Formats: sequence, C-alpha cells, structure tokens
Amino acid sequence: MTDPFVVVGGDAAGLSAASKLKREDPDREVVVFEKGNWVSYAHCGMPYYVKGEVDSLTDLLSLTPEDIVERDIRLRRRHEVVDVDPEGRTVTVEGPSERFEQPYGDLLVATGAHAVTEPIDGADLENVFTMHSMDTAGTLRAYLTPPGDSVPDIDTEFLDAERVEAYAGMEPPETVAIIGGGYVGVEMAEAFTAHDLDVHLFQRPDTLLPPFGETVGEQVAETLREHGVDLHLGTEVERLRGAERVEAVATAEAETSVDFALVGIGIRPNTDLVEETEMALGGSGAIATDDYGRTNVEGVYAAGDCAEMRHAVTGEPDWVPLGLTANRAGRAIGQTVAGTPTPVGDIAGTAVVKAFETECGRTGILSHDRARDAGFDPVSETVTAGSRSGYYPGGSDTTVTLTADRESKRVLGGSIVGADRAAIRIDTLATALDQDVTVPELERLDLAYAPPFSPVWDPILVAAKVLNGKLDE
Repeated sequence: MTDPFVVVGGDAAGLSAASKLKREDPDREVVVFEKGNWVSYAHCGMPYYVKGEVDSLTDLLSLTPEDIVERDIRLRRRHEVVDVDPEGRTVTVEGPSERFEQPYGDLLVATGAHAVTEPIDGADLENVFTMHSMDTAGTLRAYLTPPGDSVPDIDTEFLDAERVEAYAGMEPPETVAIIGGGYVGVEMAEAFTAHDLDVHLFQRPDTLLPPFGETVGEQVAETLREHGVDLHLGTEVERLRGAERVEAVATAEAETSVDFALVGIGIRPNTDLVEETEMALGGSGAIATDDYGRTNVEGVYAAGDCAEMRHAVTGEPDWVPLGLTANRAGRAIGQTVAGTPTPVGDIAGTAVVKAFETECGRTGILSHDRARDAGFDPVSETVTAGSRSGYYPGGSDTTVTLTADRESKRVLGGSIVGADRAAIRIDTLATALDQDVTVPELERLDLAYAPPFSPVWDPILVAAKVLNGKLDE
C-alpha cells in the first residue's frame, strides 16, 4: 500500500480533498488530523444560529464524524500537527495522550485562519468574543437565552460544556459593542438585534463593507440604522475597558457602556505549522500555491483559508478566504492526488451578505487604486433599476456598480445591492470575469426575462449599457 494521504485540518478544504480522493482511489489510506472537536461545519451559518433562525449547531455540520468514518477516512480529532518534515515525509502529531510521527505520501495543509483582535487593547477580557468558532456560537446563544429557558446544544458532545453552562447561567446582556463593520459585524448586528439588544457598531473607516464599495456600504448603513443599530463610523476603538469583564468601549471622543463585545476586524491565515520549513509564503502571508494547489515542497499541497490562489482579473496570487474557494480547491487537490491533475480554479472574491432585508453582492476589482496597481485604467458607473417589471408587484430598486478597463473594455468587477433577490445576480458578473468578458459583450448577454423575475433589461444589462456609453466618450 502506498504511503497515506495526510490532511491537516478537518473542515471545508481538508475533508473535500479527503472525500474526493477516497471516491477516486478507495484503496488509498487517508488520515485527517483536526486539533479541535468540530469538523466539516458551515462557518457562514453561525450568525444565523446565534440569531435563532437555525435551531441547532449540529444542523451546520456537512459531515458528522460518523459520516467521515463511514467513508473509510481515518479521522483523528483533538490531534494537533505541530511539525512537518518534508525530507522524511512525516508530520509530528500531539494527541490527548501521546506524541507520534505520521508518515505521508502526499500532504495537504488545510489549517484555515484565525480571528485577529490586535491592536485593540482589552480584547482579552472575559466577555469579549470573536466569531470564528462553533464554541463561540454556542456560548453566545446560551448567553442570550434567559436562565430557565432551554439552551440549544448545551449537551452537544463537541462543545466546551463548562463555558457554555457558565454563560447560560448569567442574566442575558442588554447592550453589545461590535468592533468592525465587515461581514461578521453586519451579520451579527442583525443577529443581536433579533434578541432585542442595544447594538453599537464601531467601524474605523467611514463606510461599512469596504470591499463592496461606497454605494453598498451607504445602503447597508441606512438599513442598520432603520433597525435601531447605533453606528459609529469613522471611529477607531482605542481600548475595551474593564477589570475582568469589559464594561465600556473607549474611543478618542467618548466611552460607551456595554455588557459585552464582539471583535470582527479580520482574520489571518494559520501558517505557524510551515514557517520553520522551506514552504514558501506569498505576499499576503498565506501559503503560496500553483494552479493545482501544490506548494514549492514536493508532495505538499495547501488549500482553504491558509493558502493563496490566482485572481481571475489580475492573474496574480491573492488571498480571499471564502467557503466555496476552500471546498473547490480541496476537491480538485483530492482528484489530483488520485492521479487526475485538476486545477483548483481562479478566484474573484465573489461574495454576498445580508443586512436584514438588504442583499449585497460583489466580485472582482472595484477599487480604482487597486485596478491601477494591476495595470488597468479603471472606469466605473453606478445605475439603479427595477428588479422586476414595473407593473409586477414585489419589485424594488436594485443598484449596480460596474468597473471596467477603459482601453480593453474588459469587465474588472462589480457590486450590487437591493431588497429583491439582488445578491444572487452577482453570479452573472462572476461568470463574466472568469471568461474575460468585455462591457459590450456583457450588454449583449441573453439573460432571462419574465415580469415576476426581471424587467426586459436586467439591472446588470442596464449598468453595462450605461458604462459602455461612458467608455466610448
């Protein structure tokens, strides 16, 4: 039997690769090491569990440990890989009761990323959370549940039961500070509002969701304010003040009293495992890989939130940690290791997010500074059009921003915001970016039309028409 395929990390990329390899090569031994309890879970679903729209944390599992074992994959939870020896083709593993070396034939590093809290002073106080683990989601749901009420998942085997029970016994909080106005901040503002909390959201830039552009950020801010969220935009948090527990958020202008805080200012790739090896890191700090997910070390692959991939617009390496990116890359690597070389595909940073009834989508490059750095001459146009035929009920304004290169007329990126199935329309632009479509070609796309779904001219086609005219000026 060949040496095993060893996977470090039991979530999206790691288990996608392990499962695909097992389907393609059932006789190959596959070993997955996961340092925590949770495996194969939907990280993006956690805000909706905290909100109460998802009943149970276990509903967020794509695969249970039992499912994984049934696939003949050796899953070792609570086992941390602490060293890699590429020359000897082994990894060193620390388990609950032993430390040992595991040989590998091929190795996938799928160690994910971690939430960052620096440079915020006081982020280590007891009731300050980061939304990057299922344990945190379970603890928050318990904290928001009145004592005496049933707490979902308090007896789930994967949870840190002692911590969850401690928060379940507390009186529910009344005020929360969210530090950061990105995906996590916006989604958790909605989740906390559903529990009737007074929500204060602090954002250092003047706009929410910066990767989506100013138009989207402004509409999301308006929506959050309409739902009672107190926004502190253009405001830098200097520290979280308190003794053992946070009591207030301090900025240069004032202090705001709060019962707890959530820090969502970003994540960084988990690369500690490989930093003492010859494995190369890219400019983003994530692991550098080629078109097949291979690192510069023979037999070692990397995928998911710890790895770079090629950007569809610039053609250069980039780091955009998203769920589909991880799943897709892992599946491709599993097929490659099985003997059929399969590209992991390019990324465009395609993402969607919801703020109450407002839906947002983005893809590609919207920033003119970034476009110029990549060698383009960017031109943008923003239009607002109806989501359905004007006479058909249920429609709403949909605002589209398109960015293109003046000389080639190539579409570089876009964003969309609205309340009537706006976000999913971003997939049209993502497909256009993958195929290097120009603005005139985008305008000529044969998109579907029927009054309940779209006007004759879809909002994206309207934006392409207007931008095409601007490019001809």
